[in-house]
Amino acid sequence: MPDLLIELFSEEIPARMQAKAAADLKRLVTDGLVEAGLTYASAGAFSTPRRLVLSVEELTAESRPVREERKGPRTDAPAAALEGFLRSTGLTKDQLEVRDDKKAQVYFAVVEKPGRKADAIVAEVLEGVIRNFPWPKSMRWGAGSLRWVRPLQSILCLMVDEAGARVVPVEVDGIAAGNTTEGHRFMGAGRFAVSSFEDYRLKLSRARVVLDAAEREAQIWQAATNMAFAAGLEVVEDRGLLAEVAGLVEWPVVLMGPIGEEFMGLPAEVLQTSMKEHQKFFSVRNPKTGRIERFITVANIEAADGGAAILTGNQKVLRARLSDARFFWENDLRVAKAGMGEWAEGLRAVTFHNKLGSQAERIERIAALAREIAPLVGADAGLAEQAARVGKLDLRSAMVGEFPELQGVMGRYYALAAGMPAAVADAARDHYAPLGPSDAVPVEPVSVAVALADKIDTLTGFWAIDEKPTGSKDPFALRRAALGVIRLVLVNGVRASLAAVFAKAYPGADGADLIAFFHDRLKVFLKDQGIRHDVIDACLAMPGNDDLTLLVKRAQALQAFLASDDGTNLLQGFKRANNILSQAEAKDGVEYSFGADPKFAESDAERALFNALDVAEQAIGPAMRAEDFAAAMGAMAQLRAPIDAFFTAVQINTENQVVRRNRLNLLHRIRAICSGVADLTKVDG
Repeated sequence: MPDLLIELFSEEIPARMQAKAAADLKRLVTDGLVEAGLTYASAGAFSTPRRLVLSVEELTAESRPVREERKGPRTDAPAAALEGFLRSTGLTKDQLEVRDDKKAQVYFAVVEKPGRKADAIVAEVLEGVIRNFPWPKSMRWGAGSLRWVRPLQSILCLMVDEAGARVVPVEVDGIAAGNTTEGHRFMGAGRFAVSSFEDYRLKLSRARVVLDAAEREAQIWQAATNMAFAAGLEVVEDRGLLAEVAGLVEWPVVLMGPIGEEFMGLPAEVLQTSMKEHQKFFSVRNPKTGRIERFITVANIEAADGGAAILTGNQKVLRARLSDARFFWENDLRVAKAGMGEWAEGLRAVTFHNKLGSQAERIERIAALAREIAPLVGADAGLAEQAARVGKLDLRSAMVGEFPELQGVMGRYYALAAGMPAAVADAARDHYAPLGPSDAVPVEPVSVAVALADKIDTLTGFWAIDEKPTGSKDPFALRRAALGVIRLVLVNGVRASLAAVFAKAYPGADGADLIAFFHDRLKVFLKDQGIRHDVIDACLAMPGNDDLTLLVKRAQALQAFLASDDGTNLLQGFKRANNILSQAEAKDGVEYSFGADPKFAESDAERALFNALDVAEQAIGPAMRAEDFAAAMGAMAQLRAPIDAFFTAVQINTENQVVRRNRLNLLHRIRAICSGVADLTKVDG
């Protein structure tokens, strides 16, 4: 079985597109090969700034012949039906067979497709993939019609078997496939021929190209951390930047340089963001002070001077960038120390949404709501209101104007510069959090109050103007805001009625509909935590379902209970009781809920169930009032054996109508006691 090697060599591919492009190449080519009747053992895709590569191992040498029979129209069908069938099969009428089919004769087409050599299939598939490659952006150059992310320069396409390597005859817009490639743009030595994937990879390495992006990342990170460690420093981890830098170089050379002392007064986040965004530098931190003292850059060449000239050039550009940042910082500090009134006034002219007013109006709403929420989370109401009023003022700062990702971070620095309490400054930084499912959740009370107020104002506001998420569309990130509220509430154990909070937030919001939206988001969140959907539904059906902490506590206890043998068996007993009772009530047209009387009990099992229900009721009531769901379900578990024994010993629908009614009322009592813990009718099983 031959192996296949493909390389598409071009001018520099943007780093952000490389990983997906390699995956797309693998998917499109292998899918095309399989659809054409070939199989393979394994495939691997690779990318560098100038090439996409696919290696396929143990490809079948040719596709199997296919014989396909297709049933057509009846022989007496209209001519148009026959013509359509002939077009779909590519046959003529003379080539069709006539067969008896039930009460009529029917045309059959027998289509035989001979096996095809793998080389021909590869050529056909690869040309189609190249011409229709799903680049986010592509360009056309020269006189050809081909579009590629950057000008495509060469195609390498080899089939390798026991007889050696042969070029697959592919040609796209005048670019004919061959068996040659080239290495590093500056350190390579021209084009060279290859004879297999192993040969290709080895020769690329000699030509100063590391083919595997993961290997380039590992080399960069190891060299960077070793270099920093030798200086008593540490590299600030940034996996996104590492992946991007690995996509900018084919032969990574790590260099470390100093940051000018005149910039040491800038916040660490400013230095880190400026160097990352403008120059793709890693920040190097002093672990003792937390200061960013050096930078690491990754060159794409081994310089004769050890990189000294590269570092000098980078430092000149860095100095200019950081000078701008220092100018922003100093001007912003001046405004902050004056109380930030200039920024507050500026937000009056910034529209949040044309139906929801300006940013200044929104801040007023958030401040009022934060004051209301503060007692629920143990925060000082005055500090929560103050934090809400200053939390978004940094949106008007020059630094956030340059680096929007620093909003909140800079707000903390400016609040401290204005002489505000640390809790207020921290809330200014934290009130946007959590933004994503992996973000840390604020736990300081003032931060929690403002973060909740910010997100709830957003949700109730957009609900009030009927701008809700629809399908996959969520332009205002309301699902993310709801998940943020859920995580804030659950992590901090906040006990509050969301409906009551919503009523205080934004007039006109449909609180009931918003609660339903939260329940949907909570279901998704809890499923990820391993809680079953039916368990969630059973708890959502209970009173107080807008108290998320209570709701989750109940769901966790119910899931643990149902996972036990007692829980599983009691559920079956409950469902049996509920089914019999529901059928009897539907048949008789009455509700059996008037109280069962033990004096009508006819067996020991029946009397034992009366006693067990009395004991359970006395234990479950206080436990539920204390919100001790585990204790309530433990008491409910004690009903398992008496209920099992009751159904074994007793016939519900006896001829004695007094006894029958009494037993049905007893089943109602089982249903009522169990349903006081959760709506077990919604639990599967």
